[in-house]
Parts: sequence; C-alpha cells; structure tokens
Amino acid sequence: MYKSLEYNTELAIRIDPQNPDHHIYNNNGTLWVHYTIYPTPVTAERIRRSLHTKDILEARRRRDAIFNDIRLAA
Repeated sequence: MYKSLEYNTELAIRIDPQNPDHHIYNNNGTLWVHYTIYPTPVTAERIRRSLHTKDILEARRRRDAIFNDIRLAA
C-alpha cells in the first residue's frame, strides 16, 4: 500500500532592504509581483500576479499582503 505524502507550499523570497520595490515590476503601466513557491520539495513554480494598480505605495502594500497570506497558509 502506498503512503500519501502531504507538503506545505514554501515561499522562496529574498528580501533586499536596499530595494523596497523588490519583487515588483512595471508591465505597461500596471505593477506586478513575481515570486517562487515550492509546492513539493522537488518542484518550483514561478508566480506572476497583477497588483491591479499603478501606485507604487499601494503595490508594496498588496505585495506584502500576498506574502503574508502565503506565510499564514503554510
């Protein structure tokens, strides 16, 4: 009989205190966030999500909220 293994998704981010906009990029005027998660120990998934804003301060808040949600879910 096979045993079912369960994994928690792990967020892989590098924080650069010199760059408050790390993980945020501009795509034709709309700000996006990009990061990598590891759904299993042997796979990686690059995620890109629109932050639906052109305001950098709002983009930072939304990025931080996304990262906090991922950490809480793990």
